[in-house]
This record gives sequence, structure tokens and C-alpha cells, in this order.
Amino acid sequence: MVGQDGGVFAFGAAGFFGSVPGLGISVRNIVGIVATPTGRGYWLIGSDGGVFSFGDAAFHGSLGGVSLTAPIVGASTAGGGYRLVASDGGIFCFGAPFEGSEGGHPLNQPVVAMATSN
Repeated sequence: MVGQDGGVFAFGAAGFFGSVPGLGISVRNIVGIVATPTGRGYWLIGSDGGVFSFGDAAFHGSLGGVSLTAPIVGASTAGGGYRLVASDGGIFCFGAPFEGSEGGHPLNQPVVAMATSN
């Protein structure tokens, strides 16, 4: 589990590899956590597109500091990297192949999450 402040809570066989408060910075916009394919790391995702990497999660970039049309609401792993999705359907790829986006297209409802397909 991850808190809005980036605090990570590991249970059972899930490993703890660090958290944002442990970095000595303060955030209040974490919206998700995505495990690496190995299970030995994770990325924390901020609504502003910021990405924090822990364990064997390689940092491939982020949208921190970029002006977004809509907030980031979710992420998934792909191709050794990750994809971020905004509530307007925009997809942003970092170390992952781009396979399309709904950004710029009218949606009936905002996007709230995304998942990886195998």
C-alpha cells in the first residue's frame, strides 16, 4: 500500500524498498504504486506526473515540472518501463512502447485507472 504522502507499507511477502518520506522530501499527491515485473522494486506515481523509483525499478523519466491538461490517475508497467495515464485519457510512456492514447478526444467520463495486459 502507498499513502498520499508516498509512505509505503509492505505486508506478507511484499518487500519494502523505500518510501518518499525516507528521502527527506514532502509530497501530498501520490496516486499509485506499480511493482516491477521481478517484485523487487516499485514506482510511486504522483498526480503531477512525478515518478519515484525504489528497489530494482529503473527511472526512465517523469512529467514532474510539465504543465498537464489533466492530472495523472494511474500507471502500469510495460516493456521494462512504465506508462502513466491522465484523467483525460492521455498516455505518457517512459521506457515503454507507445500504443495509443485518448488524450485530445472527448470522453463520457474521466479515466480513473489503467492496467497492464499480458
